[in-house]
Amino acid sequence: MHLVFEISDNIQQINANDWNALAGDMPLLSHAFLSALETSKSVGHDTGWQPSPLLVRANGQLVGAMPLYIKSHSYGEYVFDWTWADAYARNGLNYYPKLLSAIPFTPITSPRLLISDTKIQALMIDALTETMLQHQLSSAHVLFPDEFSAAAFKQAGWLQRTGVQFRWENRNYATFQDFLISLSHDKRKKVRQERNKVAASGITCKHIKGADITEAQWDFFYACYCNTYYEHRSTPYLTREFFNEIGKSMPQNIVLMVAEMGNQPVASALNIYNNSTLYGRYWGAMQFVSGLHFELCYYQAQIFCIAEKIHYFEGGAQGEHKLARGFEPRPTYSYHKIANADFASAIADFVAKEAKNIAVYTSELEERTPFKHTPID
Repeated sequence: MHLVFEISDNIQQINANDWNALAGDMPLLSHAFLSALETSKSVGHDTGWQPSPLLVRANGQLVGAMPLYIKSHSYGEYVFDWTWADAYARNGLNYYPKLLSAIPFTPITSPRLLISDTKIQALMIDALTETMLQHQLSSAHVLFPDEFSAAAFKQAGWLQRTGVQFRWENRNYATFQDFLISLSHDKRKKVRQERNKVAASGITCKHIKGADITEAQWDFFYACYCNTYYEHRSTPYLTREFFNEIGKSMPQNIVLMVAEMGNQPVASALNIYNNSTLYGRYWGAMQFVSGLHFELCYYQAQIFCIAEKIHYFEGGAQGEHKLARGFEPRPTYSYHKIANADFASAIADFVAKEAKNIAVYTSELEERTPFKHTPID
C-alpha cells in the first residue's frame, strides 16, 4: 500500500464524509465542528490558530488524519507551557510558532491519530516530527489524546505530561434522587441546600435541544458567553457566527440549558453530546444568583444525562469543587516533542517532577470520594 502524507490548509478542503468516517461519533472532532471554527473565523485569519490538518491517503483515499494547527501563542490550550516559552525568550530563542494537535479551546480527551492501524500511527508521528524540523518549529504538542493515541506517542518516546480532570458517571440512575442517595450524607445535604436556595430565588431551568433553539435564545446565550470573558477582563475566543454554524450543522449534538427568573432568561449553558457522553462547554450569566452556576452547569446536565441515559458527563478543565457534586478525578495526558536538545532535556526533568506532584494530588483527591460507599455496577 502506497501512503501519501500531506498537510492541508484547512479542513474545509476535506470531504466531510471521509473525515467523519475517521473521527467516529465524537462531535467535537466532527467535520461540522472543526469546519465551523474555520468558517466563523474563530481560528485562522490572524487568530494564532492556523489550521494544518495532517492527512494520510492510500491510492487517493483518506485513511488517516490528525487535527493540527500552527500556533503563534499558547492561548486556548489548557495545557500550560508559558514558562517554556519564557525560558526560550530568555535565551534568545523563539518558542513560537509551534505545532499543536488539539481541538481548539476544548480540553476534552479524544482521539488525535484518527486511524487504528498502529504502523500507520507510527508513520504519522514520524511525519509530524519531520514537519516540525522541516519548518524549523520549536516543538510539537499533542493535547488530551485518548488512550490509543497516547500509547502511540509514548511508544515513540515523546515527553509525557499528566494532568487531572473530573468526570461524572451515570451509574444507571433512574432519577436525580437516585444519584443523590449514592452520595455521602454531607455531600447530599450540600447539594440539596444549593438547589433549594436557587429554587427559592425564583429560578426555573429548561433544556432546549439544538433543533429547537431560537435565534433569540442563541443571541442570549452568546451574550452570556461573552459576559463570562468580560468579567475576567478577557476576550471571547468564539464568534457568534461559530454558534450559528454548529446550530445549523450539528443540532442533534447540542442542548442548551436556560435559567429563567419571572419568565426572563438570566443565564445559560451550552453542552455538546452524543449517545455516550455529554461535554460541558460554555456558560454565562447576566445576573448573579448564588449557586446558579452549579445548578445550570452541573445538576441540570446530570438530570439531562439521566433522562437521556448518557453514561458520562465530562466537566472540562479544573475544578476540585466538582468532587462535592459527584464528579471523580481521572488522568489526562499530553505529549511533547522539543526540537532543541538542551531544552528537551530540561523540559524532561520538569515533566518528571510535575508527574510526581500530580500523582500525590490525584491520590489525595481519590481519598475525598463524594460517595458513601464504592458503587457497585
